[in-house]
Formats: sequence, structure tokens, C-alpha cells
Amino acid sequence: MSTKKNFAIAALALLCSTCVLVSKSRAANPPTNADELVALHLDSIASPTVRAGLKTRVVQAPVHYTILVGGAGVLDGRAQIASDGKKLVFMLKLPNNEYHGEQFVFDGDKDKVAFSTAQQARSAFGSFVFVQDAVIREGLVGGALTTAWPLLNLEERKAKLSFDGLKKIDGQELYDVRYRPHKNTDLEIHLYFDPQTYRHVETTYSYSVIQSLTGSSSAVTAAAANGEAPVTAGSPGKSGNGMSPGGSPETAQARLNPNRYRLTEKFSEFKTVDGVTLPTHYDIQFSQELQNGKTTLSDWDLKGVEVSNNMSLDPRNFEVK
Repeated sequence: MSTKKNFAIAALALLCSTCVLVSKSRAANPPTNADELVALHLDSIASPTVRAGLKTRVVQAPVHYTILVGGAGVLDGRAQIASDGKKLVFMLKLPNNEYHGEQFVFDGDKDKVAFSTAQQARSAFGSFVFVQDAVIREGLVGGALTTAWPLLNLEERKAKLSFDGLKKIDGQELYDVRYRPHKNTDLEIHLYFDPQTYRHVETTYSYSVIQSLTGSSSAVTAAAANGEAPVTAGSPGKSGNGMSPGGSPETAQARLNPNRYRLTEKFSEFKTVDGVTLPTHYDIQFSQELQNGKTTLSDWDLKGVEVSNNMSLDPRNFEVK
């Protein structure tokens, strides 16, 4: 056997043993608080030196849209996410006039959720983000795929993190961290991390509100696209318990049933390019369970995500008019 082959085998063996030692070290010293977990998570993306050099990012992928519950429909289109520091533009483009996709923009100060239907209305998903704008203002949407990801700069974000340890999510044990933005929000936001790699693999946003049947507690009512029921979101407590005197027991019970909304982002199939490890599969699901009993669930599936770092971006991409 040649000297070169011997050297290659020895180097490979050394690398494997190093990986095993690192894995055992992590398992022996699991994070005990949010700060430790975030530090491990950031190292799972890239080294501090590489992270410091990441200024902009463009993410592109095909998107497969499906109505899973509450209707029928399948569309294929393109997704693009561009970020420059805290600035972010998130687009899902679909070839359909009745629902042509989503566009969310944050210019570092103001945010915008574009209309997504031929009738100049927002979809259920878009209406949710419009009302609960922490999704985009905090740089949470898209997870670590964007430079706006808040865990990259928690000191500036001034968000509060609560470490809830390991939780079983869909049969898998994940570290659970609750995210509370500096600006108050009605959303309950949870970030989930793989306990072996510390990669961010899921975010959930949930919100519920009891709405008066007269609509008096409603803050925003927006027509949804593709046959889904409209999203109605209000501020809990604004109109007491949302009930008015009188009416049948059935009507009173209906008023006590809240509207429930849930947005879930999942990230998988991680790959390392130029020293940066990011997911290449990104799945978005949005569900609403309405007071009238109607439930809808929609899915946007992005596979084969392509990432380009430090591209020159036109500032007009992030304009909010």
C-alpha cells in the first residue's frame, strides 16, 4: 500500500474519531439554558468567523402548494427569500389569478403583506402574518435560512428566551425554546432544535381568540383565497369575554369556542456549502379552526433549496410603500 494511501486512511480515521469525541462531549454536556443552546446552534450553522462575514443571502426553490383540509387544490411555483441584515423579502409565486402566492417585506422598520388574490385580498396565511407581524418583523420566518434570523443578534433584538428542555414533538425529542419578542405579541412562539446537532428544525406560532358573533371583538377580517374561510383575528380581552347577554345556551357555547390559528415551519435535509450549514428542505403549514366549525390546512413545500451568500442586492427589493 502506498504512503499516500496510508496517510489518507490515517487522516480519515483521525477525523472519524474526532467526530465521535465531539459527539460524546456534546452528549455528556447538554445545554442547560437558552444561552448555551443558542451558542451551540450558531456553531451548527458556521464558525464565528464565517458567520461574521455573512451579510446577504438569497434563497430559491420550487414550491409545491397543497390544500390539505377544507378544500382541494394543487399548484407548483417558485419561492424566493432575500435578506440583507434585518431586511427581508419573502415570496411564494404561484401561477394562479385566484391565489398568486405571498409577498412579505420588512425594510428594517416597516413591514408589508401584499394582497394575494385577484380580488385584492390577502390569503388566510397572509392575513395571519398581517395581523401577527412579529412573524416577519422579528426575522423568524424562514428560520436560519435568512440573515434576519434573530438568534444571530439577540442582543439587538432584545427578545426573551425561555428554555423548556427536551419535549417530544411528533414522536421526536427536541429542545424547546419559547421566543418572546421585545414588542408585545399575542403569539405563542416556540423554536425547536435537534438535540444531537443543535440545528433549528421547527418553529410554531399559535394564537387563539374568542370572538363575539357580532364581530365586536374583531380587529381584522380579511377574505381568504382559494375558497378558505376568512381569517378573523382580534385582541383578547378587548371586549370582555366576547359574549353579549341573552341568546340560547347553544349560541352562548359557540361564543366561547375560540378561533385557533397555527403556523408551523419545518427544516430538514441540511447541507454544508462554503462552510455554512443550512436546510435544503423547508415546509410551511398554516391551519385555522374557526368558531363556526370550519377547519382549513394549507401546505407550501420547498424542496431542493439553493442558497447564495453575499450577493449584491438592490435596496429597492426591500422597499415598503
